Amino acid sequence: MTEHASIPTLSGFREIADAYDLILCDVWGVLHDGRRAHAGAGEALIRFRQLHGAERPRRVVLVSNAPRPGEGVGRILDGFGVPREAYDAIVTSGDLTRALIAERPGTRLYHLGPERDAGIFQGLDVALVAAEAADLVLCTGLFNDRTETADDYRDTLAALHARGVPMICANPDLVVEADGRLIPCAGLLAAAYADLGGAVVYAGKPHRPVYEAALARAGALDGREPPDRARVIAVGDAIRTDVAGAHGFGIASLLVARGIHAEELGVTAEHHRLGEIADWLAAQTVRPDAVIERLVW
Repeated sequence: MTEHASIPTLSGFREIADAYDLILCDVWGVLHDGRRAHAGAGEALIRFRQLHGAERPRRVVLVSNAPRPGEGVGRILDGFGVPREAYDAIVTSGDLTRALIAERPGTRLYHLGPERDAGIFQGLDVALVAAEAADLVLCTGLFNDRTETADDYRDTLAALHARGVPMICANPDLVVEADGRLIPCAGLLAAAYADLGGAVVYAGKPHRPVYEAALARAGALDGREPPDRARVIAVGDAIRTDVAGAHGFGIASLLVARGIHAEELGVTAEHHRLGEIADWLAAQTVRPDAVIERLVW
């Protein structure tokens, strides 16, 4: 372990594992890159879950801003090759979104997002309508996140705001990294809507409810109260969501550098400058408790 601006840089999670009973682990950017699993990350979580000697079992709860229920995320992870032995449970912004929608039975809902996310409201009492007839907009992402930007939605968002339609953002991420590219997410549209003065409710990181749900789930696994927050660490690749969310909730955080901040941190495929990130970290409004290039044991 080396020190940079008092923030340790880890060579492996084993260096701090004994200090924690629960990992709240991000998914995209940590466990996979959008196409395949990062094998070392899955192995690290398995090794953590196998540790003995603490007062309670070591647990891993995946906490994802994916705009779909946790069971759907589990199936996707199976396809990428993430082993089920790496985690105990999954809590997603999609799960929280479903709960928010269920509080408004019979609502006229406009789904702003791709058809692949339609499972998020499956089985709920909603009427799917066009934007001009909606009394609630559910944003799960851009219709085509490979070719569109938030500017393509300016007129739609302005029209919704003019009618005072509230928005639920099912994925607060602004971008995710995939195949070396940054792909825009629902959070980008939600931010544009908020800039117009639109009312937005965010389901997911960095907001408190998703952490409360994850800790409650961890406690339920063992029929106990949630673990002490001093024994909980969040692992993720985004300052804005993973690190800021952990900081706001009062738990430790580990930043995975080879994720959406890879270019800024100088840890792209061509460069490996993890030891030179002190200035970048010092410029952030919130800082992780430790940094690791990739999640490995």
